[in-house]
Amino acid sequence: MTNNDKAAEGNGRRDFIHKTLKVVVASSLLTAVMPACKQEENDRDKSVSPPEDLMQEHGLLNRILLIYDHCRTSLVNKQSFDPAFLFNSAGIIRTFVEDYHEKQEENYLFPRFQKVNQLVDLVEVLKQQHEAGRRITAQVMQLTKSPSLTDNENQKLITLLTAFNTMYRPHEAREDTVLFPAFRKIVSKHEYDSLGEEFENNEQKHFGKDGFETMVNKVANIEKQFGIYELAQFTPWP
Repeated sequence: MTNNDKAAEGNGRRDFIHKTLKVVVASSLLTAVMPACKQEENDRDKSVSPPEDLMQEHGLLNRILLIYDHCRTSLVNKQSFDPAFLFNSAGIIRTFVEDYHEKQEENYLFPRFQKVNQLVDLVEVLKQQHEAGRRITAQVMQLTKSPSLTDNENQKLITLLTAFNTMYRPHEAREDTVLFPAFRKIVSKHEYDSLGEEFENNEQKHFGKDGFETMVNKVANIEKQFGIYELAQFTPWP
């Protein structure tokens, strides 16, 4: 082997070792970075924006509106049911919707719209409807404390449940399609993200780690008591 051959062989070995080390280092860095990226991706998946959080809670409210529909129909048809189920439904409205969900809107969303002078007329109507809903809920809970209802109380409940559902379906629809989409445009990205975290912290403070899921389960149990839990029954035809 000539000196030139030996030199070429030495250079080849050095190049091979250098390339191998680069591959090892790159692989190590990739292995270290991937879990962090995966964790960041999971964290993003778990985060919920303020409007998305409120819209999920609207879904829970809608399920109680269906319970109210069922109770109203039963009252109109003079079909008896345990008033305690309606009392418990109104109790969820009181604790989760009125004392928590609506307070979130009133404390975090409404003032920001008023500050920038946008959708102020809509915000004012929404606030008035929150107050009207609280008055109705108080009356429903008062009437359903008793294990039996008189004919006059039945008629009053029919009126109250009709009024509540008639108001809240367009109420939440207007928030979902007008107010919530506009909210993203009036706050900075940092403020928007921070509010999402604050909403989550507030929920845990009021209802525990799985507060929303706990409330959904409570609603589901009432639906089962009334026989309206299975979704397929609402399909108009097979």
